[in-house]
Amino acid sequence: MLLLKNLAYTIVVPSTFAIYLPWLLVSKQSASTGILLFISCIFFLLGSTGYVWCTWSFATSGLGTPAPFDAPIHLVIRGFYRYIRNPMYGSLLLILFGWITLFPCLALLLYCLSVGVSFHLFVILYEEPHLKKIFGSSYEEYLNQVGRWLPMFNRG
Repeated sequence: MLLLKNLAYTIVVPSTFAIYLPWLLVSKQSASTGILLFISCIFFLLGSTGYVWCTWSFATSGLGTPAPFDAPIHLVIRGFYRYIRNPMYGSLLLILFGWITLFPCLALLLYCLSVGVSFHLFVILYEEPHLKKIFGSSYEEYLNQVGRWLPMFNRG
């Protein structure tokens, strides 16, 4: 059942923002070729792999889904979550970098910037305060040890 919920959420929400909407913006344009095509494939592969890995971690370690209404019941701090707090959003942004590399255009760039800003605002205005309430001091400790978007290097 958890697998089906994760699959359904992924098909509806992340796929809409990372696949369907970008495709609508560029569907009539010609794709890049050569090295840009290769680079875009790397972004697509890294982003997709990262998203699947994070979703797997949510299901197996957190016993939940990426959906805010069906979030993990355990704090997930394994896999990519050991290094950055938001690898799932980062993975989706990598997929968007793939789109920009494959179809360089202003509309897609503005779309990707708006998605990135939306992710950031959602994280700081809703997600982090909500997780502090749910997981308390263990999440506070996690905040102090792991960077929001970039890894924190040992300061000791």
